[in-house]
Amino acid sequence: MNAAKVAISLDRSLLTRLDQLVRAHVFPNRSRAIQTAVQEKITRLDRSRLARECAKLDPRFEQKMAEEGFSRELDEWPRY
Repeated sequence: MNAAKVAISLDRSLLTRLDQLVRAHVFPNRSRAIQTAVQEKITRLDRSRLARECAKLDPRFEQKMAEEGFSRELDEWPRY
C-alpha cells in the first residue's frame, strides 16, 4: 500500500475511545483504525449514491430494455 502521512484533529473523547479500541487489540494502531473507518464510510457513501441513482430509473423502461431482442434470441436457441 502506498501510504501518505496526514495530520488530523479529533475530539478528545473520540481519541480516548479510539485508544481504547487499540488497547483492546480491535485495531493494531490508530492509523489502521482511522484508515478502516474512512474506507468504510466511503464505501457506504458510494453504495448510497448507487441506490439514489437506481431510484431514478423507470422500472418499466428498464424491463423493456432487458427484454429487448429476447424473443428473437429465444427462437435461435437450440431445443434440448
